[in-house]
Amino acid sequence: QVRLVESGGGVVQAGGSLRLSCQAFGRTFSSDAAAWFRQAPGKEREFVAAISRSGGSTYYADSVKGRFTISRDNAKNTMYLQMNSLKPEDAAVFYCAAGVRGIYLGRRTVDYDYWGQGTQVTVSS
Repeated sequence: QVRLVESGGGVVQAGGSLRLSCQAFGRTFSSDAAAWFRQAPGKEREFVAAISRSGGSTYYADSVKGRFTISRDNAKNTMYLQMNSLKPEDAAVFYCAAGVRGIYLGRRTVDYDYWGQGTQVTVSS
């Protein structure tokens, strides 16, 4: 059974940084496209960043471009999201996702098949 487990969320002041991790269990992560999404209270889940199977290609939402960096270490079955210059509007539950169909840099929730349980990011102003 495939499981994705996120970690690294927490409370940070505006302008600060956090690094989220997502470790995959039960599947060879290098086979999957992967991405980060987030969901704030009362809002729909939104795309944050995507990464190709090899890690050689990435794509970001405009709202995080230049501040967030997605990466992966397939040897560790782990994906990361480095978040710098955090803003109060970045506060949300962050979810990692993996896609077995290998949709290239997908930006829709339906492009992904497995989801983590989410990790809370709170940004204080």
